[in-house]
Amino acid sequence: MSVMEYSSFFPDFRPAMLAPQALHGDLEKGLNVCDEVCDRWATDTAKIALYYQALDGTSGTLTFAELSQQAARFANYLTARGIGKGDRVAGLLPRGPELLIVIMGTLKAGAVYQPLFTAFGPSAIDYRLTQAGTRLVVTNGENYPKLEAIQTCPPIICVDPLDAQGVDDFGQLMAQQSTSFTPVLITADEAFLQMFTSGTVGKAKAVTIPAKALLSFYVYMKYAIELQEQDSYWNMADPGWAYGLYYAVIGPLLLGHSTHFNEAGFTPESTYQMIEKYGISNLAAAPTVYRMLMANDDLLPAAKSFGLRVASSAGEPLNPEVLNWVGRRLDCPVMDHYGQTETGMTCCNFHALAHSKRIGSMGYAMPGYRMVALDEAFNEVAAGETGQLAVDVAASSLFFFDGYGQSVKSPFHGQYYLTGDMVLCHEDGGFSFTGRDDDIITTAGYRVGPADVESCLLEHPAVAESGVVAKPDAKRGAIIKAFVVLKAHYMASDALAGELKTLVRNRLSTHAFPREITFMEALPKTPSGKIQRFILRQTAEAEVAEMA
Repeated sequence: MSVMEYSSFFPDFRPAMLAPQALHGDLEKGLNVCDEVCDRWATDTAKIALYYQALDGTSGTLTFAELSQQAARFANYLTARGIGKGDRVAGLLPRGPELLIVIMGTLKAGAVYQPLFTAFGPSAIDYRLTQAGTRLVVTNGENYPKLEAIQTCPPIICVDPLDAQGVDDFGQLMAQQSTSFTPVLITADEAFLQMFTSGTVGKAKAVTIPAKALLSFYVYMKYAIELQEQDSYWNMADPGWAYGLYYAVIGPLLLGHSTHFNEAGFTPESTYQMIEKYGISNLAAAPTVYRMLMANDDLLPAAKSFGLRVASSAGEPLNPEVLNWVGRRLDCPVMDHYGQTETGMTCCNFHALAHSKRIGSMGYAMPGYRMVALDEAFNEVAAGETGQLAVDVAASSLFFFDGYGQSVKSPFHGQYYLTGDMVLCHEDGGFSFTGRDDDIITTAGYRVGPADVESCLLEHPAVAESGVVAKPDAKRGAIIKAFVVLKAHYMASDALAGELKTLVRNRLSTHAFPREITFMEALPKTPSGKIQRFILRQTAEAEVAEMA
């Protein structure tokens, strides 16, 4: 598609303009999500929905037609168990064809799919199953023992169970089912996904995703990711989390496009092998991936080109140093995108829409959204000022989140949904991330965003990652403390810590440099790869308590 001006899409963008081209069914009268993302493309029996690569290196494909038939089998199984519209079905599975079949079969039955990240332990799984009232869990032999440790676990079926496990076999049950099934319809406000937030700032919260979110997913794939028919698209995010489920599964299939799964965990080597093997031209990944590729720059030959057309990043701010490295070494533009589990993506630098580019910026409101920054009195701030990023719900036709599934503090204030993230508001309507509201550091009367300090630290050749937090201090209220992970072949030392402090002092300001630096092997992160600064803050606070 040709690149169009961003200004022509915003703010007067309405679902009625979008639904006929994006959806097969009708949100008000009823549609089936599996039909939208799978069945309607299955008439072309050769059209591939999934390319997958297993842990042992073997690979395969799954066509839309095959996926549609297998989804019908699973939907029939669910119906026979009395599981249907509104019921939660969880998948605790690696990235393989069975995972996609379980997702699609659940949606075909009108039920609600619940992702479970395979790195979760029994406690995290139990919490999510209990909160959601889950009716069934599908897992594999490797992950089954985690469920055995849960006292009140729902019924389980297992892909390739071990002989000693004595649990119902997914393959055998599927073989007994018909490939004919009439999809169950749901309407705009009825749920099709049961999510939980990633726990970046505390306990995970339940979030239901209604069918009307499909329109928002479509806009993101079309205009931010710019998924084109000729692309080979790989979103590296795990479908156990929002970005992977929304935009590595639902999003591309909604556009009738194939997606890629790689069951193996991330390494720079496996990433490059996957890109080369499948001719990936459109790549999406978390900033952690790009940071680690940059930290292992020596693995990429100087003249190597993979043929990437575009790259996208989401989950945390993409540091300017990493952004420049991707352009220079992967030879493609990378765009930073912002969103949350609750809302999907809402603020982006767009591949398919022309707008001014600002290094380190989260970009502009997605078409169909009006994004603003609010001061502490919930007034919209002027250009050049900092405030909390919020969605003007009344003016955002594609906004779909209506609150958490538990009795937790409401994220709404009047007409605004409050993201909890602090941003700088630019004159052209763009925003730059400065930190979460609870991450902002007030030191000696100055407010400092951790993102700026972290980006500056990354400019040093020894630094792979950093996390910056406030540490209580009697004189200044708080000081800035940095936790730093070094690249291979660099050694922690007082001299290196001094270099890092001087770098930040010279590049930012005398009040923004870290007065303390602790070197770590790894930063605490959520399973989806976001830095858990609240754990770093607790560490810093514990240090103060020990000195008291």
